[in-house]
Amino acid sequence: MFKQIRRDIQVVFARDPAARSMWEVIFCYPGFHAIRFHRLAHWLYRHHRLFLARLLSQLSRCLTGIEIHPGAKIGQGFFIDHGMGVVIGETAEIGDNVLLYQGVTLGGTGKEKGKRHPTIGDNVVIGAGAKVLGAIRVGNDVKIGAGSVVNKPVPPDSTVIGIPGRVVVHQGVTIENDLRHGDLPDPIMDMLQSMAERLNELEHNQK
Repeated sequence: MFKQIRRDIQVVFARDPAARSMWEVIFCYPGFHAIRFHRLAHWLYRHHRLFLARLLSQLSRCLTGIEIHPGAKIGQGFFIDHGMGVVIGETAEIGDNVLLYQGVTLGGTGKEKGKRHPTIGDNVVIGAGAKVLGAIRVGNDVKIGAGSVVNKPVPPDSTVIGIPGRVVVHQGVTIENDLRHGDLPDPIMDMLQSMAERLNELEHNQK
């Protein structure tokens, strides 16, 4: 247990240049607290102490603002930076050396049974506010941009951005795509333009 705690502390120093001391990490890092709570809750979950596991995960949620279901499987080197609003579902699986920022959701898409949350590979970075939904696989060495919504599998060594998430870089090569934010449709402007055209038509008919 102490070896695992030491490893989790080392992860914080490796991931966050703002970390100055071991005591600061132990007392002031909600991401560290959340993973420590989860490791105990997951042990209880695997030993069929389901109520105690869920109770501990809810206590962790109240103290850290991070909700990790005790059934989620999380590898080594996991770090949540800042962390407020992070949600990780029951059947989510997270590999080694994964970094999540605040507001990330690893969630489901409905009320289906069985595997319904994503599987995240090794060395993955998921930006603030990103949503990864459904029983999809995100490959190793993937970067998901802040605010993206990913609901389809992502190949290894890729960068994903946008809503819905699209692969824009794969194995270091930029992929041609039509995700030009300056050219995205403006539904409000389209509606106003349609109303203006309708008013002109009505005025014309009254003459």
